[in-house]
Amino acid sequence: MVSARLNGPVLALFRMVTGVLFLCHGAASLFGVLGGNPMTGTAVPFAEWPGWWAALIQLVCGALVLAGLLTRPAALLASGSMAYAYFVVHQPDHPLPLHNGGELAALFCWSFLLVAVLGPGSWALDALLPRRRAIVADPTTRPSVPA
Repeated sequence: MVSARLNGPVLALFRMVTGVLFLCHGAASLFGVLGGNPMTGTAVPFAEWPGWWAALIQLVCGALVLAGLLTRPAALLASGSMAYAYFVVHQPDHPLPLHNGGELAALFCWSFLLVAVLGPGSWALDALLPRRRAIVADPTTRPSVPA
């Protein structure tokens, strides 16, 4: 049985690995590095729909998820973009991911959804952000203002 103490660090490592892999896909498509866009081997033309915009989401959301900064919204956007990729690009060819080449889109979609629901784990920059929950939970609490 795995100790509950490992839940936070293992979730953080899962988030970081998923984020770096997503970031690499975005960098490859935007800048033509790391082998370039998987379809052409080069960079996607600037502002081309949907490839360039998808690559931008991959780069930005991958970096945010990797760092654990604004993790939940970034992961939710990344998950949605991969759901779009699966249903618009892959699923029309065949309903099963194994036959339509959509395994990676499906895995990224569900991985980012998991991160969006469970949060960033132990090691995240989100932990350094000020918490608004206490103020929202108790409206009589007001932040102190220097005189």
